Amino acid sequence: MDLEEKLARLPDHPGVYLMRDAAGTIIYVGKAASLKNRVRSYFHGQHPPRTRVMVSHIADFEYILTDNEVEALILECNLIKEHRPRYNVSLKDDKSYPYIKLTLQEQFPRLQITRSLVRDGSRYFGPYTNVGALRETLKLLRGFFPVRTCRETPLQPRSRACLNAHINRCLAPCTGQVSPEVYREAVDNVVLFLEGKHTALVRELKAQMEAAAAGLEFEKAAKLRDQLRAVQEVSARQKLAAATGDDADAIALAREAEAALGLIFFSRGGKVIGRDHFFLTGTAGLSGAEVMAALLKEYYSRGTEIPPGILLHEEPEDAATIAAWLSRLRGSKVELRVPRRGNKRKLLQLVQENAVSLLTEHLLARRRQEEGGRAVLLDLQQVLSLPQLPRRMEAYDISNFQGSNPVGAMAVFVEGRPLPSAYRRFQIKTVTGANDFASLQEVLTRRFRRAASGDQRFGEMPDLVLIDGGLGQLHAAREVMVALGVGHIPTFSLAKEEELLFQEGSPAPLRLPRDSQALQLLQHLRDEVHRFAITYHRQKREKGVYRSVLDDIPGIGAKRKKALLRHFGSIAKISQATFEELLAVEGMNRAVAARILEGLGRNNNGENPAGST
Repeated sequence: MDLEEKLARLPDHPGVYLMRDAAGTIIYVGKAASLKNRVRSYFHGQHPPRTRVMVSHIADFEYILTDNEVEALILECNLIKEHRPRYNVSLKDDKSYPYIKLTLQEQFPRLQITRSLVRDGSRYFGPYTNVGALRETLKLLRGFFPVRTCRETPLQPRSRACLNAHINRCLAPCTGQVSPEVYREAVDNVVLFLEGKHTALVRELKAQMEAAAAGLEFEKAAKLRDQLRAVQEVSARQKLAAATGDDADAIALAREAEAALGLIFFSRGGKVIGRDHFFLTGTAGLSGAEVMAALLKEYYSRGTEIPPGILLHEEPEDAATIAAWLSRLRGSKVELRVPRRGNKRKLLQLVQENAVSLLTEHLLARRRQEEGGRAVLLDLQQVLSLPQLPRRMEAYDISNFQGSNPVGAMAVFVEGRPLPSAYRRFQIKTVTGANDFASLQEVLTRRFRRAASGDQRFGEMPDLVLIDGGLGQLHAAREVMVALGVGHIPTFSLAKEEELLFQEGSPAPLRLPRDSQALQLLQHLRDEVHRFAITYHRQKREKGVYRSVLDDIPGIGAKRKKALLRHFGSIAKISQATFEELLAVEGMNRAVAARILEGLGRNNNGENPAGST
């Protein structure tokens, strides 16, 4: 069925559509109240240049019907996250900000710092742009409310409390020193503090202190008094009023040419407690309303805390649908507002000014970095007598341990900067033992053959190849590259310690000055591929150890392996576990526990059947 026929058969129904190119790759995902009207519109009428380019690449499309627009929006967000289509707007963090995580799904919740948001029933607070301030906040919290920070899940009973309990930084629920009810009071107070609801927390602490004093629990009342004073001091230091009077996020956009930045101020309990910003890609030719809608959908689909009110500098496209979707995620009504006057409008103007300032700083820094990077590349081109500017550089390294688990790695720099999305790992398949030369040849053969076969992941050819090693590694690389018809690509090897640069046909190695920026760039590239190779090798070794103990036991799959390691902490402790201890693992049953003991050469009493040690 051709495109015209598929367009004619489109239903007048809500849903999601997926545009594909000639290779079958999804290049755009969108939602529509009417698939018939929306999808047809791409192929008729005038469009911005970006949309015209996208349409020129559409070879096919498919669609998924939904009950309503909100369901379509939910599906659209999920599909965009899964496929990352080229022409959808995407948020790019310039850094990964940490959060405070409170594991509310556990009987005795714990506090920890994390950089990933997972929908596991935990409560996340943040993000914190200042890691030092985050650690100070956590330290302060543990002084006020001694909630545990250990990683043990589930919490195991202990006979002796840890050091944190002895210095009053943990209530030691593992020793039974505190009841779940009292521990939950501390957790509830932590939540109030992190939400910025200091007035409510002060009121709660006062009530607890007075109740303790009335019950003649003077030591408890004294601790509550100290907590109360500390919270009041912290509250007094927070003077930045948000002008909202309640919990809300204030969001504004800044745009310059094809660059765009979204800035979010977090207001909790009437105070601004933090901010976060994102760079948006794929916004060229889009209206402000479209970009704002994309920002809202992508940001809040990450599992971020959603307040009851969101203040916006401009109205987003499909505002009613987005508000309904956010309300469903939050579990209660969420209101999107574009204030036209008053304090809330002034707050948004402040957010807008900050967004413009951040974007300007970013663009200036990027221009300076590009200019500096180009100067280094020009220097490198001159020093190495390269035929052209080395815009794309690839480095290769081999890693193994006494010949076991050999792996190869490729790191890529573009315009003098790492491009991690282009890094590639290779499992050595044809070489046995510690033969780095043969392993390197296998990696290079696979890389350039895949490029010749049309593999898009290897389609772009390098302007320079760097080998981690000495003259022997260089000769091995050049031999296979010449045989594959890519011998024209300049190739060098960089040896560690003396940092000598070898080139085929050169009578002596090149020794660049240690302060040479060209040398430092090559060192960075060499160190990056070495790190990448070592990391992959370690993963393979650990996986091999993990497999050797558990994978041959019937009934032990990935889920049970994960549960066993989470429960016991190591393979060694699993090997020492009794039958009853194995049964305590989540998802375990008697038959599988018995098979584990049998696989470990032990009986149900935890003894070795042969009686040997």
